[in-house]
Amino acid sequence: MKLLSRSEEIILMAVLNLKQEAYGIAIRSYLTEATGFEWSIGAVYAPLHRLENKGLVVTRKGDPVRERGGRSKIYYHVTPEGRRALLKLKNINENIWGRLTIPDFKQG
Repeated sequence: MKLLSRSEEIILMAVLNLKQEAYGIAIRSYLTEATGFEWSIGAVYAPLHRLENKGLVVTRKGDPVRERGGRSKIYYHVTPEGRRALLKLKNINENIWGRLTIPDFKQG
């Protein structure tokens, strides 16, 4: 398995957490709130497209919405392969963090 980028990992977790409400703007809002950083829409959609190309997320079109000029929202859903990729990354992170020793830095 090729490892995901950090942004792909974070976005994949956001899609999983948002469940049936995982569409572009909702994902962006979730990420901004969860990370404390303002995410551009491009910083969300580029990794989403990579995740889709890798088979880790799939999309479905919602119903057309009048407020969106009759356009449909595109909803994202994590695939079983995407879940396995997240679990693999979680295990790797726990293993690496478990081995890490951070020296006690003193100010002065």
